[in-house]
Amino acid sequence: MQQNVHTTTLQNVARGLLGTFMVAAGTGHLTFQRQEFQAQVPDFVPFSKDTTVLASGVVEIGLGLALLALKGSNRVRIGIGLAVFYAAVFPGNVHQYTHHISAFGLNTDAKRFGRLFFQPVLMGWALWSTGALATLKRK
Repeated sequence: MQQNVHTTTLQNVARGLLGTFMVAAGTGHLTFQRQEFQAQVPDFVPFSKDTTVLASGVVEIGLGLALLALKGSNRVRIGIGLAVFYAAVFPGNVHQYTHHISAFGLNTDAKRFGRLFFQPVLMGWALWSTGALATLKRK
């Protein structure tokens, strides 16, 4: 991947918002939203729900800080990594929907179903705001 990755002011602001969101969400995993995040952990995950939530919280904080700090091709790599992370946690959203689990104010199947469509938006946001989408298109 090339070293000089140009992003616009809008992309930079969007990336800053996403990075801040990730740090806040990761902090929630480790503290006050820990139990709600456990509701999203599918039963097939081979670790305890609490361990999974804590580990994913640490990963989210790391990805969020990396979004805020990294430059150039490293930023592109983080964008791709974050999109992969969002894809990896998507089964948790499906689990919450299919098991009718209320958490985060998603207390109806309609709200839980609607949440499923937000994950691709996050993936696109990560790829676009880091310049990864443009870099991947050029390849």
